[in-house]
Amino acid sequence: MNRAAILVILSLVQPAFAEGWGMKSGDVVFTKAELSEFIAENEVRFYDGGHSEYGPDDAYAYVYEGGDRAEGRYRIEEDGSVCVDFRNGWSRCDLYVRNGGRVLLIDEKGDRYPLKPAG
Repeated sequence: MNRAAILVILSLVQPAFAEGWGMKSGDVVFTKAELSEFIAENEVRFYDGGHSEYGPDDAYAYVYEGGDRAEGRYRIEEDGSVCVDFRNGWSRCDLYVRNGGRVLLIDEKGDRYPLKPAG
């Protein structure tokens, strides 16, 4: 299959995929490669004071403002979502998107959490 055909297929698939995530106009989903690079190079901090740590060997931790941690393993799916299996048996998947110069995390319910800019 040539590159043009793949791009056409992806343009048809992404809107269907995006519907389940509460996408809004202007949202652009990270590809698997882009997300992998983004979490390796950036602090993932949220306005509630917490942050996500993506470490080596797929180690993951969400660190709450007070220092408590929820730890597990993460994986990036082909659709660009990141899924975490926590040590306590709970799991979740989220989607990172760019919109108007901002990066947001969208959870499976469609709730949107903007990332705090570095600095």
